Amino acid sequence: MSIIPLEMGQISRSAISLPGGFARAVRLREMALAASLDVPRYLLAPEIAVLLDYLPDLRQRMLIETLWNTGARINEALALTPGDVFFNGDLPFVRLRTLKQRAPRPRRRPTKEEQQRREAPFRAVPLPDAGYVRRLQGYFATFKLLTRRATPMWDVASQETPRNWLRAAVRRAAQDGVTFSVRPITPHTFRHSYAMHLLMNDVHVKQVQALMGHKRLENTEIYTRIFALDVTPDLAFSLPVDEARGAAGAPFSKITLWFYNQSQIRFYGKAHLMISVLTLLALMHTLQLNRNC
Repeated sequence: MSIIPLEMGQISRSAISLPGGFARAVRLREMALAASLDVPRYLLAPEIAVLLDYLPDLRQRMLIETLWNTGARINEALALTPGDVFFNGDLPFVRLRTLKQRAPRPRRRPTKEEQQRREAPFRAVPLPDAGYVRRLQGYFATFKLLTRRATPMWDVASQETPRNWLRAAVRRAAQDGVTFSVRPITPHTFRHSYAMHLLMNDVHVKQVQALMGHKRLENTEIYTRIFALDVTPDLAFSLPVDEARGAAGAPFSKITLWFYNQSQIRFYGKAHLMISVLTLLALMHTLQLNRNC
């Protein structure tokens, strides 16, 4: 049995751009867990592709895949209507109502429209994965959502329902011997996974902040802590002395070695300083003459 069918295998959005790819990303996560770093628990794109394969119907898969492709909170995703999805050619996006931010207390009584914006400000989230967009369009066609643009996209009784879907999917995966390092897997796991996937693909942290709907940058920077462990293996702090001398340049190296190896030269007064400067100038002149010969 193929765990990742062809179409599902294409949902991972884009390859992980870390040096070493998936294996290195897994290793970084293991190191963070071993060091007890305070980082959110997240899944990587191939793991999510496998997990989605264990969701049995289109409605379940599309809701969880929407969490993964948008980073939406579960209440934000459940509030989506067909009117919040824009299939605009090569720039499709969804409009999410940011339902967690708290607006500052106004100095005057706000209008009804201002109050609505404060209570649920909108943010636009692009949908760069063409495969996901095609599946979402198919979902719209299957359930005739284009004719019901103001109704919720998912007829879900409560936020506990998607959690139950995920628990059942994890159990089905375990029956096939497939386990996941993140436990428990909840709808919020996909929000964390979305943020990490963006950062691993070199999206700027300020852009991630906007896409996540974070009011403060500090909330987004939590996701960057793991990259403190991702120092390039080519970075070195030691340098052989011969290589260091060569890097400094031959004339400079000779002057420096001569200057510091002459133990009789001491700077105890202006006279000694003048002698040292004159000697240094003479040596530099000699080296220049030798170079011109």
